[in-house]
Amino acid sequence: MSDIEELRALVREVIRDVLPNGLPVTETVNLSTDDDLAAFVKRLLDLDPDQREKLRSGQKRFALGGTPAAPVPAGAAPISGNGAERAGESTPTLRIERGAVTEAVISQAARAGQRLLLGRGAVLTPLARDRARATGVQIEKEH
Repeated sequence: MSDIEELRALVREVIRDVLPNGLPVTETVNLSTDDDLAAFVKRLLDLDPDQREKLRSGQKRFALGGTPAAPVPAGAAPISGNGAERAGESTPTLRIERGAVTEAVISQAARAGQRLLLGRGAVLTPLARDRARATGVQIEKEH
């Protein structure tokens, strides 16, 4: 047995000891429309008792499929839900109510093509300001 195979066997043994029921099974679901959501809920309601128990105990989990959204910093929320546009604006807006707006937040907004609307409690760091200028991210501060 190779070193890799031995290591895998040891990891499996530890997992069996720590998690007697094994690792949770994660199923990817794509929910992009109301009909998708309705079908998923109906499917959950139709689960047999054994599958329901696996779901309740965490042995069965679900993950959203599709394009992952950029992580949203604490105190941030897209305006009008899904990054939707405000009247007359063509750029999705991310509203940040409070906390430090860092260079990483600006980079995420640039990748997502968003502009930022900062609430009274939000503070823009100097590096974030420089990153916004370099990447063209628009920032508006509420007064």
